[in-house]
Amino acid sequence: MKKYLWYKVVFLFSLFCFSLTEIYAQETRLPELPFHLTAKPWQASLQDKSAFLDAIAATCQVVARHQDASGAIIDPYLNREHQYATPYFAFAVGVLLKAGRGEGLKEAGILAMEHSTGNFAAGTKSIPDEHGEFFISPLAHALELYRPHISSDKYQLWEDRMKTPLAVVMQNFDGRINNWRTYAMKGEWSRVKLGLVDRDQAVDFIETAWHELSQRVRIMSDKWNLYQDWSSDPQSLAVEAVGRGNLIGLVMEGYDGPSAGEMKSAIRRGTHTSLLLQAPDGQAPANGRTDNHIFNDVLYQLAFESLAEDALREGDSLLAGQYRRAANLAFNSILRWQRTDQPWEGSFYITKNHFEPGLRVGYQPASQWGNYTGATIQHLSEAWLSRQSDISEEPAPTEIGGYALETDDKFGAFFANAGGLQVVANLRGASIPKYNLSWTPLGVIRFSKSGWDARLGPSDGEHDLKAGTRYMMKTGSGDTLDTYRRLSGVTFGPEWVERDHWVRIADLAANYQAIPEIHFVHPLLVKFTLHYSYVTGRGGPYFKQHFTVTPDLVVSRLSSPQSLPYGLTVPLLENDGRPLQTGVNEKMVYTGFEQDGDRQYFISLNKEAQIHSDAEAIRSTYGWLKPVRFESEEPSVDLMVYPKSPENPDAKDLLASFSWTEGGFSTALAEIGEKSYIGLTAAGGEGKEMDLDGDGVADVSFNTSCQFVLQLENNKVIRAEADREVILNYQGKEYHLPASQPIDL
Repeated sequence: MKKYLWYKVVFLFSLFCFSLTEIYAQETRLPELPFHLTAKPWQASLQDKSAFLDAIAATCQVVARHQDASGAIIDPYLNREHQYATPYFAFAVGVLLKAGRGEGLKEAGILAMEHSTGNFAAGTKSIPDEHGEFFISPLAHALELYRPHISSDKYQLWEDRMKTPLAVVMQNFDGRINNWRTYAMKGEWSRVKLGLVDRDQAVDFIETAWHELSQRVRIMSDKWNLYQDWSSDPQSLAVEAVGRGNLIGLVMEGYDGPSAGEMKSAIRRGTHTSLLLQAPDGQAPANGRTDNHIFNDVLYQLAFESLAEDALREGDSLLAGQYRRAANLAFNSILRWQRTDQPWEGSFYITKNHFEPGLRVGYQPASQWGNYTGATIQHLSEAWLSRQSDISEEPAPTEIGGYALETDDKFGAFFANAGGLQVVANLRGASIPKYNLSWTPLGVIRFSKSGWDARLGPSDGEHDLKAGTRYMMKTGSGDTLDTYRRLSGVTFGPEWVERDHWVRIADLAANYQAIPEIHFVHPLLVKFTLHYSYVTGRGGPYFKQHFTVTPDLVVSRLSSPQSLPYGLTVPLLENDGRPLQTGVNEKMVYTGFEQDGDRQYFISLNKEAQIHSDAEAIRSTYGWLKPVRFESEEPSVDLMVYPKSPENPDAKDLLASFSWTEGGFSTALAEIGEKSYIGLTAAGGEGKEMDLDGDGVADVSFNTSCQFVLQLENNKVIRAEADREVILNYQGKEYHLPASQPIDL
């Protein structure tokens, strides 16, 4: 009776906290996204979930070759069973059996279940690396998946094993309160649903974890309800998806304890936020430890699949369609790192490169072939099970654009997106090493564009604490020697001379920060400035870097009021385990995978510019990044970032077409004004009218000032949308535009 009185107190307290959270959420609302039209022609992918099974089956075939006689999956690089590789394999094979795709793997799956349930029943010391929390949910759910394929006696044995008390299988029961705790929360509720453990005890465990063991404050105190793991500074946006993902699983399995409503509110808002963080090419954000691992994208896919079904149940078909599209983008993202070499064909690299996994490029200590290959097939299998409904895709927010979002300061990241071209900046860098690595370099780390391979972006930066050498220097007229480390960091940001040596912003995480200032936000045009300022010690130069983001390209203008030699660093991906095609001339540098494929160009817009490419490359998670410095004697260093697809103009022709205008600039791809964009397939901005053909006469007008988007085809407006109810006049006809509802003209 006392327990239920306590639950009542907790429930009332949760209602109170929920109301406070609602007030806080109102003060920090997500950017409003009133538009649905895309800058480029858009098509649904028609992705069938059977493709998930293809990836799972191909990977499981490879994993099965590393199973020993006991059923354990042996990591080929560690030569032992590691963490949760075996139960994750067992679950994935069970899902294949359910789908009618796993007959060739059935015996391997049964053997893995026998081994892992035996370890589970024997307790934490028998579980590889004492990862009992990770075993609970996959093994519990796998029971029913294997039931048609085993004897009733074996099923009863496995079921009895899966009733082993949590305290027996969870090492350090009162510790491990970061994302590991969420695995146990999700797992215990899975066991409740299957009748394997006492409901009251499980609810008591979950509620205690939520209120007393920090799980609530990690996600409810965050500005956007993202999950803070508290395991690095800044927080990891990669690990964020782990904690939030497990809470999604808990809620979507129908958890109905006292705090269920608060949990559901948090995971809905946090996952809605992650729609804005996803790259247009489907990648999860790069930031923090374990970033740029393949399974990060699968975690995003699973979250989006779950919330698509949730939105559909709530009657929001538009949001459901956006989630479904985002899930498909995430899944297709990982296929770029699926292996084709024997005997690994069909499985995936661990991190987003093509280096031999034994080199551990971009790995953290926990990153191993067995566990993270297991994580990929585990979460792909959950995604296949989660997708239950036929939901029509809608353009994802990351494909539409029209937002600039700053995360909670604990994460310290900034995202801007115009028309499906995304720019990501780290506002703070990691000044406290994690595993002797700096996972979050200060500066701009990602350029990505819808329909374009953002690996070239680049898709990350790097700050390698172990790279470089030290040098000594005298200061002033005295004999004091200061010690410095040679450059070992690279992001898209300022570089300057300090004490006769060039230093980069990526190397100064302990001293510098970036403050974003947003000037204009529209689905086709975003303008912002990053202010880089010294925050500790003796001070240093101040820089401001202005960005104009369009659906086609980005223009950056870097300046400093101080008189000092400075330049703009460009990270050029030159090898990701395979050499890329790179080039440099007097005005630009580029990189690409294929002669006629996507390319990334960095093009100087200064009349006179110097390009320095003699710095040593630095190995990031993606591969070797070549730091290239652009300098100019002019008042600012101006650069165009041009993600070129094969159908786009040649970079030299684009540069020849470039000119500055009073309100912006003009290229062969678009005319950019102070608050307007006129491109080949879309136009829009803010105001009451627009001259589309440049003859000085407005072609489109509105009865009141608004933000609007026009889709174009053969120089004609074919669709229109506005952020408020307006009357549009085009070619002598009037059209009524309801707020945020596209119409065909």
